[in-house]
Amino acid sequence: QVQLVESGGDSVQPGESLTLACVSSDSISDRYTIGWFRQAPGKGREAVSTSGRYGHTYYADSVRGRFTISRDNLKNTVYLHMRALKLEDTGTYYCAATLGGLGVRGLKWDEESSYDYWGQGTQVIVSS
Repeated sequence: QVQLVESGGDSVQPGESLTLACVSSDSISDRYTIGWFRQAPGKGREAVSTSGRYGHTYYADSVRGRFTISRDNLKNTVYLHMRALKLEDTGTYYCAATLGGLGVRGLKWDEESSYDYWGQGTQVIVSS
């Protein structure tokens, strides 16, 4: 069973940048689809971005143009580069993974049920 560990969460001001990292205990190269979800205080968890196993990327409308997802297969790590952070980006950010692709299994990148493994989360606070 793969384990995911997130890091990089911090308290920042609006407009600043932050990069989160998700390290997998298993090799991710061409194998795992990995996504980022977030949960704001008092709200449900929402999809932020996903990196498909062959590098295809997906973004929520709320972060497109500000966030970039990337993966380093040699380090088994997926990054979420966040810039121009807004107050509404505050929340706990979770990394999630599933073995294989999404489309071939009829799964949606922005649905929690598409992922089998989850990290414990890292907190991002955007405050002035």
